[in-house]
Amino acid sequence: MNHIAHWIGGAERAGESGRVGPVFNPATGSQIASVDLASADEVAAAVAVAKEAAKAWREASLSKRSAVLFKFRELLAANVGELAKIVTTEHGKVLADAAGEVARGLENVEFATGIPHLMKGSFSEQAATSVDVYSIRQPLGVVAGITPFNFPAMVPLWMCATAIAAGNAFVLKPSEKDPSAALFLAKLWKEAGLPDGVFNVVHGDKEAVDAILVHPDIAAVSFVGSTPIAKYIYETGTSHGKRVQALGGAKNHMIVLPDAELDAAADAAISAGYGAAGERCMAISVVVAVGDIADPLVEAIAARLPKIKIGDGADPSSEMGPLISAQHRDKVTGYIEAGAQAGAKVVADGRELADQPGYFLGATLLDNVTPEMTVYTDEIFGPVLSVVRVETYAEAVELVNNNEYGNGTAIFTRDGGAARQFQFDVNAGMVGVNVPIPVPVAYYSFGGWKASLFGDTHMYGPDGIHFFTRSKVVTSRWPDPGTSSVDLGFPQTR
Repeated sequence: MNHIAHWIGGAERAGESGRVGPVFNPATGSQIASVDLASADEVAAAVAVAKEAAKAWREASLSKRSAVLFKFRELLAANVGELAKIVTTEHGKVLADAAGEVARGLENVEFATGIPHLMKGSFSEQAATSVDVYSIRQPLGVVAGITPFNFPAMVPLWMCATAIAAGNAFVLKPSEKDPSAALFLAKLWKEAGLPDGVFNVVHGDKEAVDAILVHPDIAAVSFVGSTPIAKYIYETGTSHGKRVQALGGAKNHMIVLPDAELDAAADAAISAGYGAAGERCMAISVVVAVGDIADPLVEAIAARLPKIKIGDGADPSSEMGPLISAQHRDKVTGYIEAGAQAGAKVVADGRELADQPGYFLGATLLDNVTPEMTVYTDEIFGPVLSVVRVETYAEAVELVNNNEYGNGTAIFTRDGGAARQFQFDVNAGMVGVNVPIPVPVAYYSFGGWKASLFGDTHMYGPDGIHFFTRSKVVTSRWPDPGTSSVDLGFPQTR
């Protein structure tokens, strides 16, 4: 059986804690590997290596950093298929979805290759007589990323590409459920010429997370996961003097107005609700049907569900794979039962697949869901799509804005005025207009509002540069010899 070690100082390093965790193939339910779980001492060892490596990497020219990023980009592009297979084997998502995940991560690497431009400051000549003022951005030192199981390649690339390009050393704590993608990325970084110690991987559970949050040499922590854990990460990290961005959970709504193109809306609901078996923080989990489009929309969605091919993600013909674990599958089935008990109509019941080998659950559709039901209030993170019926646009917007989460939302309509009003009215960080999953491209930034984000910066893009660097302002004067004098007054710019 394969054993997965840490990556510290440019090489694999076996764990010393004596603790290991199992890694399963969700399509079969079989254990395929074990992974070392780091102790606080092992996290400290990785940080010490990163701290030393950060000194030289910070001094590397922007051109050299960019060259490494370009090489890494080429290696990643050449290995999309192999990395996708690793993701599918340990996570369960279908190969096409896994390859799409890597491609979106690749976009962030491409953005980071522009670091010579992205690190430019500003300059003001003659701010005062013979005085110039300019700003520069400098790396923080050692930074860390704590990433979730649902995107084991993309989310680390959201963080590490920008952080490393900016001149930091990076310590990654990936999910222990699907850890191999992180090691694959580490080997690509090494092959690209990144100095040893600039990118490190420590596997682990809460012990490793807590060690990262309290370590005095880690300047910043980036996190993606559930809202309760995001809140914990933010509060613990900031209380130890760290800069923290912690992206939490979501309950993304897709509003469908009566004038929407029915087939397009139904197709979008299927794609956004059941892709990756619903294990996406940007998945649509609530369709808000406005007015008389509700009945035909539910019928159109239901008619499409039997056509979804569910199976092993390694099978190219599969469109939806299993959930990550038996425990998570059982949790999702519990929500379906709770919805039915609370009065929701089970139009399609995915529990019929729960008894077969692997952690499968079929596409589930619940109609007549109301805001007090747990299937509406909680982030289910599975292939469960709820339909809430309202009469007016105003009711639909109120529903979204009253929800505790504010990650992403979408509206489907042919009315440009309604769409423009929606982007003005809605309280969410990412908005789609006839786009069900509005994940920003790499040169914008990703992040929600309300309980979907803790911290004041979003992830990757311009906000990523801001997060992983700090600004410094320099005021300089080069006086002619013999022209200086003592002046105890407040500095003036005139």
